[in-house]
Amino acid sequence: MTKDYQSENAPRNWPVTLVLGGTFLAAITIVPWYGMVHGFSGWAWVFFAILLIASGIGIGSGYHRLWSHRAYEAHWIMRLYLAIVGGMALQNSILVWCIRHRFHHRDVDDNDKDPYSIGRGFWFAHVGWMIKDYKSGELDWSIVPDLERDPIVAWQHKYYWPLVLATNIALPLLLGWMVGDVWGVFLLAGILRLVISHHVTFFINSLCHMWGSRPYTDENTARDNWLLAIVTYGEGYHNFHHLFQSDYRNGIRWWQYDINKWFIATCSWLGLAKNLKRTPDFKIQRARLAMVFKRAQAKIESSQVNPRWRQLFETEYAQFKETVNQWQQLQMERMQQGRQKLANAIDQSALTARYRELEKDLRLQRKRVAMLTAQFIG
Repeated sequence: MTKDYQSENAPRNWPVTLVLGGTFLAAITIVPWYGMVHGFSGWAWVFFAILLIASGIGIGSGYHRLWSHRAYEAHWIMRLYLAIVGGMALQNSILVWCIRHRFHHRDVDDNDKDPYSIGRGFWFAHVGWMIKDYKSGELDWSIVPDLERDPIVAWQHKYYWPLVLATNIALPLLLGWMVGDVWGVFLLAGILRLVISHHVTFFINSLCHMWGSRPYTDENTARDNWLLAIVTYGEGYHNFHHLFQSDYRNGIRWWQYDINKWFIATCSWLGLAKNLKRTPDFKIQRARLAMVFKRAQAKIESSQVNPRWRQLFETEYAQFKETVNQWQQLQMERMQQGRQKLANAIDQSALTARYRELEKDLRLQRKRVAMLTAQFIG
């Protein structure tokens, strides 16, 4: 029997409803009216862009990749900056945001446990989960003991609302006063920036679980979508992220648009970030090839395939398993060398060369299997 989530009698969260509704209404009425009647100065647009990018980085590089997933370590100066500009995005404190996000990853697509499960519809995943106090959104502090020990996180949580007022009202008004365009800067860098910042993040919870490809896993609804990646500062490579959530990158190729990846890497060059976590290329290639095999197998089972071509796929799959076994053996060798502390440079070089050879084998095999699938199965 399917549970009727639409009729769930959850109490309305009026503060959130009024903030989201009020700012959105102002953004689509007052902002364009003011622009047509008075116009916006160049400074208003400059501050709009700066604060929009800053708040996006605060959420993506800070709330998400640093604090939710521990994808890297940051100097206290960087953590303080991310806590301030992340608070400017008005998406709750680091602690509250990370509690729900960690549960989202742990229970993704579980309509009873995932705080913003796409299984309950676009509206729910996008904004509906916030405007009512659903049981799936209840806070469980036991999932963030590491964050409670972070003094900057604790400070931001304690002074969250003064920080919100300072960055969303006082700062835009001050900047506007400095350049002689108080209301223009406030409406663009304050109101419009806040609304866009909100919905950019909300798109990750909704559209990034609806539209796009699943090259790494189909065990959940997360999708990779290059267009959404541009809109969401790189968070649109969401299928990769849900499988390899501790990686500081979402767009793993140098050309994939991921502002947060570039920001974190730049901070590491400046000495403000360290221990950036990267998923081994072999694991990435293994996941992609496993999906190619899975889709090829589904096509084979649903169509009439020449036994010869079926045998070819079986041979390729056997080779895939053998390559994975070899990689696992290499992992064991590396662990043993580490324990013995006797590995010399030659041994390490040989291991690295073997790793790269296996990674190359998987990349080539993925192309072969994809070609076979397209040519003989369709």
